[in-house]
Amino acid sequence: MPEKNLTFEFCDSMVEEFERVVENPICEKSSVYYTGVDLGTACVVIAVLDENKRPVAGAYRYADVVRDGMVVDYIGAVQIVRELKQQIEEKLDTELIYAAGAIPPGTDLLDSGAVKNVIQGAGFTCTNLLDESTAANQVLKMKNGAVVDIGGGTTGISVLKDGEVVYIADEPTGGTHFSLVIAGAYGKTFEEAELFKRDEANHRELAPVLKPVMEKVSSIISSHIADYDVDELALVGGTCCFTGIEDIIAKSTGVYTHKPANPMFVTPLGIAMSCRQEEM
Repeated sequence: MPEKNLTFEFCDSMVEEFERVVENPICEKSSVYYTGVDLGTACVVIAVLDENKRPVAGAYRYADVVRDGMVVDYIGAVQIVRELKQQIEEKLDTELIYAAGAIPPGTDLLDSGAVKNVIQGAGFTCTNLLDESTAANQVLKMKNGAVVDIGGGTTGISVLKDGEVVYIADEPTGGTHFSLVIAGAYGKTFEEAELFKRDEANHRELAPVLKPVMEKVSSIISSHIADYDVDELALVGGTCCFTGIEDIIAKSTGVYTHKPANPMFVTPLGIAMSCRQEEM
């Protein structure tokens, strides 16, 4: 394997700060607030940054309003985002006006309108929409290689050259498929399988059960980077919290693969960093 080129020092620092402010928001007034709304298949996350683009507050909730990267429960999504928004506003004692959102790569014609409408329906002015893996790179700072965002429903890929996105793709297969396999193998309900999967103590036991799904993800990645000179993969998204997933993907793709300390919050922070202070 090639030596690691990308370090996650900035990314891990941002995520660590975010995890702290979710519990203990920084209530000192900021001249502006940059907000990111991440409508994930398994989890809805709102991240708020201050005028210096450092985390000051955030909230998240596990939900079932998005499937395979598409909004399927519009009313439920609006309600969750509105409630999380109000929760943060009360803690910060301020109104959050502008927010950015993200969609799976290549789905802008299908779902960008729905995501924008959810954000606006919750009381924000939506000022930017970008693809999830490109958003994640706002925090990762990758120059060359590919950012792979493995969410609940899909695997999104952004190939970068000299810091610019040259190719994006998105295909079904993600954490939902992990849970379906677990449910079938253990005779659990889908909800039980989701909780079982999230417990890191079960990852060693689950690894051989989920290996075929992880290899499927690897084949998706390999097919989309085949025409590009990619020698490094950075994994983000909630599904990448699974212990050892980077090793299986590295072995299957033959490409150096690594991930931040907590891949779950990288994308929402990147979305917040992409928030503008004027209407689209």
